[in-house]
Amino acid sequence: MSDATAVVVCRFDDLEPDSAKRVDLDGRRLAVVRLGDDVYVIGDRCSHADYSLAEGEVDPADKTLECWKHGSTFSLETGEPTCLPAIKPVPAYDVSVVDGDVRVVLP
Repeated sequence: MSDATAVVVCRFDDLEPDSAKRVDLDGRRLAVVRLGDDVYVIGDRCSHADYSLAEGEVDPADKTLECWKHGSTFSLETGEPTCLPAIKPVPAYDVSVVDGDVRVVLP
């Protein structure tokens, strides 16, 4: 986690296992994904066409989130696209769980 201040995006218990939830925070659309006890946060706008990634399928084995519209998948760890048609990454954020709160560092 960087030295920047982390902000609470939701409660860990509000996240369904192996699924994504959209959270709007400070003018940003975030896809918050829970895989077991781990949480990942990436930008919620597909870089190919402005669709919500949080509406797509989570692949726990590959740690990816698929855009429901055109099938691009994005790494939950880096935000990099792992298949076409997307070629640009989405933001990936530092995230932690503290006392049940999911906290993310926004640049």
